[in-house]
Amino acid sequence: MQKSKVYFTKDISSDSLIKIYDSLGVSLNGKVGVKVSTGEDGAKGYLKADLIGPLVKKLNGTIIECNTAYPGARTDSKKHMEVARKHGFTSYADVDIMDTNGEFRIPVKNGKHLKYDLIGESFKNYDSILNLAHGKGHAMGGFGANLKNQSIGIASRHGKAYIHSCGQSEDPDACWTCKYEQKDFIESMAEAATAVADYLKDNNKPIVYITVMNALSVDCDCDCNQGDPVMKDLGIIGSLDPVANDQAFIDMVWNSKDEGAHLLQERIDSREGRHILPYAESLGLGSTNYELIELD
Repeated sequence: MQKSKVYFTKDISSDSLIKIYDSLGVSLNGKVGVKVSTGEDGAKGYLKADLIGPLVKKLNGTIIECNTAYPGARTDSKKHMEVARKHGFTSYADVDIMDTNGEFRIPVKNGKHLKYDLIGESFKNYDSILNLAHGKGHAMGGFGANLKNQSIGIASRHGKAYIHSCGQSEDPDACWTCKYEQKDFIESMAEAATAVADYLKDNNKPIVYITVMNALSVDCDCDCNQGDPVMKDLGIIGSLDPVANDQAFIDMVWNSKDEGAHLLQERIDSREGRHILPYAESLGLGSTNYELIELD
């Protein structure tokens, strides 16, 4: 089997971010959506304007997001835009909260848990996508990178509820009381991420994947009480394969000699987070088999 290419630099800078993008060999044209997490009000680890702004401007990109299912400062578009402004995103790009004017269904083709995925209505307006993720831990999923950014991240508020309940409820209030096995939730994220990739492929819309591995907390940027980093920054990775890119992130965490790496490893495995990789591979989303190409 041919290995997916994952490009890597230890240098975390706006220049290196552009170098990673250029190395992927795909020009994102037309109306470009850049999917990043705007970060919950109070979070610290979200990707900062001085780092990602130059690449977003190079692409003439629009920051795209959706509202959250959990109660917080980003449950509706008006409050969400205020957080985006506070966190500096509106200073260098337009910001589109994609489920402001509704949502639409896309099929999940081979799902065990989800019959469909609900994503923000205006996602259909974009000609190409940059999935620009921040690698870190996550309280529910174990870790977040490209796969989570494409599943929970692109889902509308009701879509997030549907994924979190493993296909049992679209109600953001009721979804948290639904009973399910942890692996079912991990698999539901993979199914939603695959549905988005299939939708883009079916509509001839390219997508590329970049993960910035800095501010490595065990908590997600969606946590208003996000903890401090537990290990040193790792660098930036980029690929045309989201499974390979997430696998490379996980491998770097596991291969790290950093004394705090075990804390992130424990967070990930306590939530069965690594299960998303072979399951996404089984759905045809990508490959866990990759070649790391160092750009330094």
